[in-house]
Order: sequence, then C-alpha cells, then structure tokens
Amino acid sequence: MAAPAAPSPASAAPVIHAAPPMPSYIPPFGLRTVIGCLGMLLAVHVAGFNEHVTEIGLSDIRGAMHLGHDEGTWVTTIYEAFNIASMAFTPWFYMTFSIYRFSIFITAVMALLAIPAPFMPDMTALCVLRAFQGLAGGCLPPVLMTVMLKYLPAEIRVFGIGGYAMSATFGPNLGLPLEAFLFEHVGWHWLYWEIIPMAALAIGMLAYGLPRDPMHLERFAKFNWLGLLVGLPAICSLVIVLYQGDRLDWFRSPVITNLALWGGAAFVVFLINESFHPSPYFKIHYWMSRNIQASLLSLVGILAICSLMAELPATYLAEVRGYRPIQMVPVSLVVALPQLVMIPLIAALCNSRRVDCRYVLAGGMLCLAAAAWCGTWLTPDWVRDNFYLIQVLQVFGQPMTVIPTLMLATLALGPADGPFISGMVNMLKGLANAVAFALFATLTRRREQYHSTMLLDHHGTHGLALQGLGEPIGQQLAGTSPDAGHVARNALEVFHTFIHEQALVLGLADIYFILIWVCLFYAVLNVVLPRRVYPPRPPSATAPAH
Repeated sequence: MAAPAAPSPASAAPVIHAAPPMPSYIPPFGLRTVIGCLGMLLAVHVAGFNEHVTEIGLSDIRGAMHLGHDEGTWVTTIYEAFNIASMAFTPWFYMTFSIYRFSIFITAVMALLAIPAPFMPDMTALCVLRAFQGLAGGCLPPVLMTVMLKYLPAEIRVFGIGGYAMSATFGPNLGLPLEAFLFEHVGWHWLYWEIIPMAALAIGMLAYGLPRDPMHLERFAKFNWLGLLVGLPAICSLVIVLYQGDRLDWFRSPVITNLALWGGAAFVVFLINESFHPSPYFKIHYWMSRNIQASLLSLVGILAICSLMAELPATYLAEVRGYRPIQMVPVSLVVALPQLVMIPLIAALCNSRRVDCRYVLAGGMLCLAAAAWCGTWLTPDWVRDNFYLIQVLQVFGQPMTVIPTLMLATLALGPADGPFISGMVNMLKGLANAVAFALFATLTRRREQYHSTMLLDHHGTHGLALQGLGEPIGQQLAGTSPDAGHVARNALEVFHTFIHEQALVLGLADIYFILIWVCLFYAVLNVVLPRRVYPPRPPSATAPAH
C-alpha cells in the first residue's frame, strides 16, 4: 500500500479565516457610526456631570433647599448606591431591548428626571427621585464600553477604549469647573438642569448614528429574577456602608452593622447564583484569568487613587485656605483640559504592537507616585499655585494607567464576552469611587485626630518652656476688646483653629505618603502578574496562526 503523500507546507499551515460578515443592521464604518459613538460618549459624560456637579455643589444645594448636613449626605449616598448597582445589570437589558433603543430611552429618562429635582418638597421625595436618576445614569457607561468595542474597526478599537477612559479622567476633573460656573453665573437650579441640553444633543446623535439592532425579547424566558432581586439590594447596601460608614462610626452603628451583614450575605448568594444560572449578568469564571485578576484589581485601585488625588487639593484649599469652587477651577482644569490631547496620544502609543501596555501602565503609576511624593511637602502656607506640579504629573499618569488597564481587561476576551465584562468593569469602576470616599473620610479623620492629640500633648508638655516667648495670639488680640476674658476666649479659639489647620495638613500629607507606596505596589503588580496583550488587528484570510 502506497504511503500517503506528504502535505505541502502551504496546505499544512493552519489558516485564520476572515472575520464573519457583520450583521445586516450594522452599516459600514463611517461618519454616521462615528457620530453615534460620540453621542454615546457625550451621554456618559452627561451622566458623569449629573453625578459630580451635584456632589461638588452639595453644600450650595443644601443651603438653597434648606437641608441639613446629614440629610445632604443621604442624597448623595442614595444616588451613588443605585448608580453603581445598575451597572451590574445593564448589559442584560441592552442585549434584550437593543443598544439603540435602550441608550436613547435611558438618556431621556435621566434628563427628564432633572426637571422637577429643584422643586422636591422634602428630603424623602428628593432621595426617591435621585435614586431613579442614579439607576438611569449608571446604565450608560456599560453601553459605551460595548459600543466602542462592537462598532469600531479593530485597528482603532484602542482609541475607543481611550474614549471610554475619558469618563474616568476628563469628566470627573471637569465637574468642579462646571459646578463653579453654573452656581456663580447661572443659578443653583442649573446644578440639576445642566444635563438637559447636553442630553438632548446626545439623543439626537444616538438616534442618527447608532445601528438599529433588533430586540430579543425571547431572552425574558430565561430572565435571572433571583440575581436581580438579591443582587440589587446587596450592592446598594454595600455602597451605603462605604459612604455612610465613617459618619456613623462604622460597626458601632446598628444601621451599618445590619447593612454590612445582610448586604454581604445577599451578595454571596448573588455570586453563587451567577455561577450556575444559564443567563447570568456577568461570569464569575473570568476571575480565573490572570489578566482579568490584575486588570480589575488595578482598575479599582487606580480609580480610587485618581479620586483621592483630586480630593486632597480640593479639601486643603477649601478647609485651610477657604477657597470657593470658583477659585479652585484652575487646579481642576490643569488636569481636565490636557486629557483631550493626552488620551489620543496614549491610545496611539498603546495601539502599536511594539509597545507593551504593561510598561506604559507601570510608567503611569510612577508618575502618580511622583505626584504623591510632591504632596508630602504640603504645609499650611501652600496656595493654589503650589498644586500645579502635582496636577501636571497626573495629566500624564491618569491616561497612562487607565487605558492600559482597560486594554488588559477587554482585549484578552472575545467579542461575545463584551457584555459580561462590561458590567463587571463598570460596577468595579463605581465601587472604586465609593472605596475612595470611605478611605479618604476614615484616613482624614483618624490622622487628623492623631496629629491634633500629638500637637496638644506637645503644647502641654512644653508649655512652661514657651512662657518666656510671651503669648503672641493674646498680644495681637489685646486691642480688639477691653474685656480681658473676651480676649482670652478669642485667643483660645484662634489657637484651636491653628491646631485644626496643622492637624489637617499633616493628615493630608500622610495620605499622600500612603499613596506613594500604593502606586509603587500597582506598578510592580502589573509588570509581573498579567500576560501581555496586543492591540487588535483585522484578521487576514491567509495569515498563518502563531
């Protein structure tokens, strides 16, 4: 029997076949698709402004609506809880109702709910309205991630990831300037209404540019009711714990204890249900991938670092120097405006197959570490101009960390995995802000209390030795009143103001010092743990597989 002929090298080499044709409802990539993607990006920024502007301007809103401090914190907390929770469940709904219909409907709902917001009669009504608005606003970021990955050609998909990264770098830094302009020049009502004209423009762009994909209502036959009924209150409970924990003294409060206990138990049930349900909201087994582990953990840490780096100068300038938001605008704009140039540049750099995005990420973490090191030199004599170097380092650090992290999270998966990973990524993105808020509140309070105690202790210990220097505060206030007791009380009040300022400055410097080591840890982690990913390219019909 004759031996079979040896296959030729050309026939033996496996062939990567061309990508399957696009569905008929997706038009060829062109200007119309670009307008639709930009409309989706604008809608996400509108949702971000609705979140950040009202949060930054909360003290002005509380004054106008006659709300107390504690009531104001609950308005923010309820919004954030429903905003973050909705991100986990959004992919199932836009796959069912279609991206085109779902995104237009949600953007319209979010804008319409802003109209009655300034006229709510009491806090309960305002919290209910903000809860529904948070649900709507949280639905948009997962849609943006899917739109950028689905409708953009492979060779420019990294630029789509960069566009999504703008929601984490450009939008939050633009919130403070927008709040300052609206409150000072237009009126406090527009802290709610500013989203309406932008949402109308976004809806027009979405209606024109997004493909009319079909609905799949048959998916309701396998709807994951248990996951929704258990997961939504579980995530809301855990977010409320993070936002209200420090104010209520954590587990010394029955509210925080019960929310943490029952919310944590419900979240465990939710994760178990997601592991076995035939139609899950996201797939738990993604965590078995080294790239997913590193990128999602890094995403939480990096976004928390960026939030803290934005909060530190704002807190110092407001608490120590007495700045209004309008006076802090240049500090935020130094970071926000250059992102319009830096994000495309970093995306172009990461889109080269010769560049390893893991080292770009590590370089970005070193920039953030250098910014934190500069912050450790903080003193009560600093003014706005002293923060510009720290902000310039963040101009480079933020896009260099966020874009590679998103590449590691998304490019290691196939197109069918996009909806499942988008919900997980966006939920963790929202949780990063909650974690940053909890860490900042706890660290600031604890470190301020520590330094205040130490300063008062040193003053008491060395009080006798300092008597020879006289009492400079009392001497300066002596001419303000003939009553010696009144002068003494004022001198004591001024002294405690100085102690508070010094303790707060030292506490903020401690947080900067902690951030240095956190940034260095993430720089090393992302060089060692994840495997390299390459920017996508359209497959060739005759390219050999490697």
